[in-house]
This record gives sequence, structure tokens and C-alpha cells, in this order.
Amino acid sequence: MMSDLYRLVYFSRNCIKGTPDQVAAGVDAILHSAWRNNASLGVTGALMFNAGIFAQVLEGRRHDVEATFERIQDDPRHSDIKILAFEQTPHRGFPAWSMAFVGRSREGEDLFGHIGDATDFRAERMQGERVFEILHRIAIEEETNAA
Repeated sequence: MMSDLYRLVYFSRNCIKGTPDQVAAGVDAILHSAWRNNASLGVTGALMFNAGIFAQVLEGRRHDVEATFERIQDDPRHSDIKILAFEQTPHRGFPAWSMAFVGRSREGEDLFGHIGDATDFRAERMQGERVFEILHRIAIEEETNAA
């Protein structure tokens, strides 16, 4: 029996303008909206923001993931959106998070900065499975460090 669970991985360029504090406030607004909307739809996932790029994993029923992604495509805070992967998956990678935000902690910033340096982070070279793996690893490490 095929699963009705889907995973979508994408990246986009940040269009939030302003000082670093204003950009951080804009990212926080995205997160609060995601927490509210995703929880009601049963969509889970993770969001990473670095160097003007968003990378995000969305998981849930196909219809709900598509509806969530359509809202993101209409959001003026994103541009140059590129889908890296959209496929059925047997299980959620982020079952406990309506939207994890990776890299917020000092350890997460250090960890992501290292990954970015080690992988020569460039959006045009990202692959869906690799983005999923990076976000998943950081989210698990941040949750473990917070406990």
C-alpha cells in the first residue's frame, strides 16, 4: 500500500530587506505563521535560513504540502524558488516539529556554519536529499543540546 505521506524540499532567496534585526524579525514572522498553519494541517518540517537563502522541508499529506507550498510561492519574502525534491516518503523526518528552525542556537549556528563551509553551500548546487539530511542532523543535535 502506497503512503499518502509526501516530502517537499525547496530553496528560495530571501527578499526580506532591512537591518539584521529586521531580517531576523521577518524570519521569526515566517516561523510563527508556519507553526500556526502547519500544526492545523498536520504538516511538519524544518526551515533553515543562511546567507540570504531559505531551505525548507515540508512533510504531510500531498494536498496539505501542496497548499502550504502554494502559500510560500505567493509570499513576497521569497524569490527564485526551486523545488529540489517532491516525493512520497514512508515516514516523517520531523514528526515532532510543525516547523523546526535550525541554526538558532549558538551551537546550531556553529554547526551550520561549518557545514556551509565544508560543503561550499551554494543554492544552485543543492540536492533535496542532502538538504533533508543537513536539516535533520542539525534539528536532532539542537534538540539533544536543549534537553
